[in-house]
Amino acid sequence: MASPDETRSTTPCRGRSVHLSRGLLKRTPGVVSRNLHNSFKSPVQSTSVQNSPKEDHVKIQDEIKNLQKRGEELNKQITKLELESYSVGELDQHIKQLHEYNDIKDIGQMLLGKLATIRGATTKDLYVEFHLDLED
Repeated sequence: MASPDETRSTTPCRGRSVHLSRGLLKRTPGVVSRNLHNSFKSPVQSTSVQNSPKEDHVKIQDEIKNLQKRGEELNKQITKLELESYSVGELDQHIKQLHEYNDIKDIGQMLLGKLATIRGATTKDLYVEFHLDLED
């Protein structure tokens, strides 16, 4: 029988072989990457330049003014719609109906797709068969 020093055994490790030889454990070849000791360089490149606190303050103030202006414009549009006899409740009802319509349409599209698969046809063929407009 051979002694442990004379025997080389192979043990599986994550799909690779690990060679036990004279008590040393080798997992990778002896080649060392040149980049092993270099500092880490992020692949994400920063394009922003640091602004001074004063520049940041000016930008924030401009942003606030723009948002206030946008808010005033939206309030004017709301007032105009209310003068045309539109109400918030009516708008909510309309949005609810649009969501319901879209849900029903999505279900119909899904059913047409499954039917086309069963028949070995295209959905376009089924649109023609059921007299549906392709733009719907």
